[in-house]
Amino acid sequence: MPGPLEGKVALVAGATRGAGRGIAVELGAAGATVYVTGRSTRARRSEYDRPETVEDTADLVTAAGGQGIAVPTDHLVPSEVRALVDRIAEEQGRLDVLVNDIWGGELLFEWDTPVWEHDLDKGLRLLRLAVETHAITSHHALPLMLRNPGGLVVEVTDGTAEYNRDTYRVSFFYDLAKSSVLRMAFALGHELGPRGATAVALTPGWLRSEIMLGHFGVTEDNWRDALERVPHFCISETPFYVGRAVAALAGDPEVARWNGESLSSGQLARTYGFTDRDGSRPDAWRYLVEVQDAGKPADATGYR
Repeated sequence: MPGPLEGKVALVAGATRGAGRGIAVELGAAGATVYVTGRSTRARRSEYDRPETVEDTADLVTAAGGQGIAVPTDHLVPSEVRALVDRIAEEQGRLDVLVNDIWGGELLFEWDTPVWEHDLDKGLRLLRLAVETHAITSHHALPLMLRNPGGLVVEVTDGTAEYNRDTYRVSFFYDLAKSSVLRMAFALGHELGPRGATAVALTPGWLRSEIMLGHFGVTEDNWRDALERVPHFCISETPFYVGRAVAALAGDPEVARWNGESLSSGQLARTYGFTDRDGSRPDAWRYLVEVQDAGKPADATGYR
């Protein structure tokens, strides 16, 4: 049986690992053709120096039932992004879903460090990677998307608009980057809505990404072993959960109802009825407010 996104073309910018990989795979599982980009390839690693590659992600997309196409791209280089979009236009003639998940800042931010003490070069590099890349990609990709009505742009960030409005997030540079992406979705909603397309901001919860699992010294199979050290990790979710959120949005004929809004994976799971791979529905942002930030003992009962 064809998937609900059969015939649709997606670009997941920043799909090497983490949320981007999970989103690409779930779009593929729904039948989409997915172009996946990033700077880590089998021939050359990015400064992360990690083993995940865009080619691996493309293979996972294809294995899931879609068509994965890896295009190594540095989204800080406008000419590379222009060439990427030109290729999609030539090969597919359309673009239905754009996911801006470019990040690359894990090694650049300093926890609880005020702006005057934070390394300035690292902070400015973080802003370029997390904000400028999204603007460059939207600038080049949206004219192709607007050739057909019903396009969807997903700006992936960390935190809902409500949560980030009231909560200091890690450091000046991190806070600014994540809030900027939220505002991008709001602005794009105003520009795209009258032209027949939709833009949303989307946040996963506490993500069991490859980097996070490695940081805690666990794998996806034994991730609960980390709870003794970090009890609130009990609310965590796989990257495929937010991937299913994007697939649900992309397949919703009434997706325009969300235009310009800030959404979360847990919120959309309740709306669309999907689950994480283990059958649970983590609601991380409600948990953070009601349990973790409230100083209560870790207990995900009623939150997943």
